[in-house]
Amino acid sequence: MFCGDKATNRTDNRSLANTSNTHCMNDETLNATRRDFLRFLAASPALGMAGNALGQSLADPYAPQVIRKASDAINVFDFHEVIKTQLRNGHYIYMATGADDGGTVRANREGFKKIQLRMRRLADVRQVDTSIELFGQRYPIPVMLAPCGSQKAFHPEGELAAARAARSRGIEQMLSTVASTGVEDVSEARGRPIWFQLYADEHWESNVAMVRRAENAGCPVLVLTVDNIIRNREAVDRYRRDSNPECQVCHAPSAEVIPQKPMLAGLPDRVGNRLFMNWDFVDRLRATTSMKLLLKGIVTREDAMLAVEHGVDGVIVSNHGGRAEDSGRSTIESLPEVADAMDGRLPIILDSGVRRGTDIIKALALGADAVAIGRPYLWGLSAF
Repeated sequence: MFCGDKATNRTDNRSLANTSNTHCMNDETLNATRRDFLRFLAASPALGMAGNALGQSLADPYAPQVIRKASDAINVFDFHEVIKTQLRNGHYIYMATGADDGGTVRANREGFKKIQLRMRRLADVRQVDTSIELFGQRYPIPVMLAPCGSQKAFHPEGELAAARAARSRGIEQMLSTVASTGVEDVSEARGRPIWFQLYADEHWESNVAMVRRAENAGCPVLVLTVDNIIRNREAVDRYRRDSNPECQVCHAPSAEVIPQKPMLAGLPDRVGNRLFMNWDFVDRLRATTSMKLLLKGIVTREDAMLAVEHGVDGVIVSNHGGRAEDSGRSTIESLPEVADAMDGRLPIILDSGVRRGTDIIKALALGADAVAIGRPYLWGLSAF
């Protein structure tokens, strides 16, 4: 509001006041105008944003919450908030972190966020069949449990609790070589034989012994992990399990708390890396077992084509949840070229970063037959 004459009120050389007249508001008019302006501000979203800046706003409505019981969860991220208050530091770091500075862990989530869905309308979706078939087995949904080791670090019953959960939903479970529980007991809890994941060893006899044990337990599928060869896990290295007092309470040999992994019982001490693996090893393993053979860790067109040439039965597009490499490339970004190379000849499963139903839809749309989840079900095991 202006009070003045032509000499003091100009905008772009145009007069705001008539030269022959001056306009001054009286106090009553000015106060009424101010009140109107303040009412406008009070109703404006801009004032709410200003309040946010001053720390006076409500909490972020999208932020995950520390829930009191499992039934309160809105999504899987709520379980993650709980375990950050529940787990020992060493166990959380082991489970949550990745190679180098965790770049690929973050990329796995960001990759899904980059992909948009084209939403079609007016399709009758009252009757939707979400079931799939893999290797002669029917599943109600295209979701399975990825192999995660040492699950008793997250729940007293570890893999047995996970098996009962898988049984309740009719989904598949893959058991890790370094599981806390043997394949026989987990298969019993699941209600039928599960899939077995193999970390290969330079002692060929050890590989054969584990394969035979899985076969004898009735396992229909053998999953060979090919990406977890040698890794640089800075966060775990900083925590230093071998010298950290919190860890040594259980992990020191003298504590006699941590038993040998059941699937490794009676076998020679394992070699710490799998640098020796190549396609000849795949051929040798293929010739050793009648189980279906999947390669876990395929992320390129070239390796997908080689997998077909070497007679495997399927692949899992995986970067080990970002734990084994720091390529910075997500599995969902790797999937299209693998699917293109497969051209429908072999089943494709995708893991790493799957957290939402829309993630599953994106994976299926880009060529996957199913997805596997890892950390989210560990969050569930750990939370309650």
